[in-house]
Amino acid sequence: MAKATETRTASTAKAATQRTRSAAETETIRVALTERLDELQTEYDQSITELTELQRDRLADSAGDDQADTGSKTLEREQEITLANNLLERINQVERAIDRVGEGNYGWCERCGNAIPVERLAAFPSATLCVSCKQLEERR
Repeated sequence: MAKATETRTASTAKAATQRTRSAAETETIRVALTERLDELQTEYDQSITELTELQRDRLADSAGDDQADTGSKTLEREQEITLANNLLERINQVERAIDRVGEGNYGWCERCGNAIPVERLAAFPSATLCVSCKQLEERR
């Protein structure tokens, strides 16, 4: 029984030492995420501006529209709203990743605690789950 506890403690200590990154690596990650956040925020602001213009144009230029015109304008507005909401979700994911960098949890699966492969983080920097946990989540 004591050996199982010692083994768990040793593996926990090993995992803790593996989680450390150099200050330079952490700063590089933080800078890349911050740049991505700025890009997304700019894209979101532009999307909101376009959505506002579409709404303004719709109100000013809707006289004499038939049902098809009204439907087209509504569809276009809904698509813009969906894009803006997707951008906002991505902004939230990047902000969360920046918080995880600050806490020292970036790059580690929130569910199982294993390291998230570097390839996954390169493709999706705000990933919070390893590949196997993400696959399990998507099956549900």
